[in-house]
Amino acid sequence: MKFARNVALVLVVVSSSCVGAFSTSRINNAMNKASSSNAATMLRETNGGLDTDLILPSFSTKEEYISYLKKAGALPDGFALGTAKGTFVSVEAPAMGPLPIKATVIHLTEGPTDSWAAVFTSNRFPGCPIKVGKDRLAKGHPLQALVINNKVSNVCPGGDGVAAAESVCAAVAEGLNLPGGANTVLPSSTGVIGWRLPAKELAEDVVPKAIEAIQADSAFAAAEAIMTTDRYPKLRSKTLSNGVRVVGVAKGAGMIEPNMATMLGYIMTDATIEKSKLQTMLSAACNKSFNSISIDGDESTSDTVVAIASGLKPLSSEDELQVALFEVCEGLSADLVRNGEGTGHVMRVKISNFPGSEYDARRMGRHLVNSPLVKCAISGNDPNTGRIAGAIGSFMGKFFPGESVDEMSLTLGGRTIFNNGKFVLEGQEVEEELSNHMADAQLGEDDDFPKHQKFVEIGIDFGGEGSDVTVLGSDLTKEYVAVNADYRS
Repeated sequence: MKFARNVALVLVVVSSSCVGAFSTSRINNAMNKASSSNAATMLRETNGGLDTDLILPSFSTKEEYISYLKKAGALPDGFALGTAKGTFVSVEAPAMGPLPIKATVIHLTEGPTDSWAAVFTSNRFPGCPIKVGKDRLAKGHPLQALVINNKVSNVCPGGDGVAAAESVCAAVAEGLNLPGGANTVLPSSTGVIGWRLPAKELAEDVVPKAIEAIQADSAFAAAEAIMTTDRYPKLRSKTLSNGVRVVGVAKGAGMIEPNMATMLGYIMTDATIEKSKLQTMLSAACNKSFNSISIDGDESTSDTVVAIASGLKPLSSEDELQVALFEVCEGLSADLVRNGEGTGHVMRVKISNFPGSEYDARRMGRHLVNSPLVKCAISGNDPNTGRIAGAIGSFMGKFFPGESVDEMSLTLGGRTIFNNGKFVLEGQEVEEELSNHMADAQLGEDDDFPKHQKFVEIGIDFGGEGSDVTVLGSDLTKEYVAVNADYRS
């Protein structure tokens, strides 16, 4: 039984249908400024360590990584959160005995907000929390709290999953004395698909303990508590020039190929921003980040990305907020791939001048990084470049048969390997250079912290004019198989 384990909980609730309220060209210009910076060679100023670097530094120990995140995880004004653990016995698999479960409660301490948006999975078997969330969004309910549980995704359960999710929301509303009741609580679940949500255990035990543990200092506890098969927590943050703060956490390690999205992600800010503008900003940022990654090509049934603003600080620049949202989303999406189940390498595919839309360019990028043959070659540090060209040719032949690929060129690790319809691979020296590039980007398949931020760099340029996108993907290792052969335990 597969789990909806990558529900990206990003506290950035954005509706992908809200385009036009904020200039698309303005959004792209703002985000291009961020992505074209010299961050690859120089770590930007990070507000005395209170913000994460655009590109994280290298870490030598797990403790060093955790300390870094905790310092950078200071919550925006108006937010507090608590987490707690509990146990339950699955109705579907009682022989497994008591199993652990965690809950996270995020509270807007100064009252409900209308400035929230959400993007949910397009999977046709969505989780019951997705149904509740869509209903909240459609009816225009303000939000004052979020509740997230791991271990059980509440997808197509045998019982009434919607009622179970609502009962957990009611417990949160009662525990926090929310004047708007359960309708102002947004639920999210991640974990095993098909199991009933242990609503009684959550509502009567775990949620009350999470509320007792609420603190307004750091988002790190949430980043840690929402994990399932994640090997380490993921958190990104940025402070704007006038003090407005943006903090995001996410989880997801398998079943990751978002179409907004394949993960759980939450982005919190204390900015004052209109709901429609926040939605448009986040939608654009997500398209260039969470919608441009893949670990295994499987879209989760529970994917949720939420953005929420407490509105306690004035916003001096909408462009600056857009850049911050993009940086946080881009960082979290890269963290998800690097933290993928059994990931040993992260591929970064930069596609230039694709003869189609950005959407189709991202499709081609995901087709490449999802190729089992390409994944295995990368895993083994084997520069079998024919597999890369073969995957690209397969996609173009199926979906763009009328487009020329005569001017296409390929690079691996910055070296040209294919040009004018021919491979450019001469001698053992080139073979070793390409293999060494892959080996230099290698990670430990079971590392419990990210030791570095290196990529296997693949460039695809179709020549002429067209769309430019970047897609991230992971390799395929024995550890991925081992994790997914024994996930529920």
